Amino acid sequence: MELRHLRYFVMVGEEQHYGRAAQRLHVAQPALSRQIQDLEEEIGCQLFDRLPRGVKISAAGKSLLGDARRILQQVNEATARAKRVALGQSGTLRVGFAESASWHGVVPDSFRQFRQRQPDVELQLNPLSSIEQVEAVRSGRLDAGFVFNMPKTDRELDQVQVAPQRLVLAAPKGHPLTKLKKLRLRDMSNADFVWFPRRQSPAYYDRLMHECFRRGLKSPRIVQEALDQATILSLVSCRLGVAFVSDSTRWRCPEGVVLLPVTDLHLQLPFALVWRKDNDSPLLAKFVADVRLLPDVAAFAKR
Repeated sequence: MELRHLRYFVMVGEEQHYGRAAQRLHVAQPALSRQIQDLEEEIGCQLFDRLPRGVKISAAGKSLLGDARRILQQVNEATARAKRVALGQSGTLRVGFAESASWHGVVPDSFRQFRQRQPDVELQLNPLSSIEQVEAVRSGRLDAGFVFNMPKTDRELDQVQVAPQRLVLAAPKGHPLTKLKKLRLRDMSNADFVWFPRRQSPAYYDRLMHECFRRGLKSPRIVQEALDQATILSLVSCRLGVAFVSDSTRWRCPEGVVLLPVTDLHLQLPFALVWRKDNDSPLLAKFVADVRLLPDVAAFAKR
């Protein structure tokens, strides 16, 4: 049995007449009659009673007519859903993000814009550390992720650079460093630090250490490590030490923490949207295109 047989059967059942059904289907009447006979032979029962003028649907035909209509409707709906997915109008997009970057700027703007432009798409958002995001993108558990410290070249991943973020010093309120009018790296020689582990981003870790060394902070006294900036800020608020964080954290900084500019720290924190090069999702392509057009991203790309 083919879908063609069901379509022909439904049309004859609605018209109760081969000639009119053939006209609506744009087929020859003898061909339509043969298709109905083939269907009856396959099912093993008569679907229409032949009359001098037209036909009358049988009891078995009435039973099949309702099911045939439902089947054809489901096929049409499935086809329409597939087309919407292929055109990037439906489906699911899974995006990760660093929590510290989600309060203001490109990350929330991209999510808000995508939902407005693609209301029928399921947008699954996953707050994860940058390391977890990269692993999830590589494995296919995420379609894309907003991550810090991503290398500019990668065999598997593609990326679009988002405006990098400036580093500031997070310190507990009342800390001696908060009393300085002009804070420099060498002023922090006696401070305890909360730092990120080197395995998280070896290249960036080394660049930051080099920048500190050449500006007078020879060997930062690291008393605690943490993977993400939210945890780092929490530890700073507990007065375990001070920490370098991105200036975007000012949008969700704990009440007991202040963010201080460091006059001679010019190293920025790279920030990018990354995805697998072989991910051909139309939804992903639309999301990446929308991110590229965001004012902050477009302005950075022109530099």
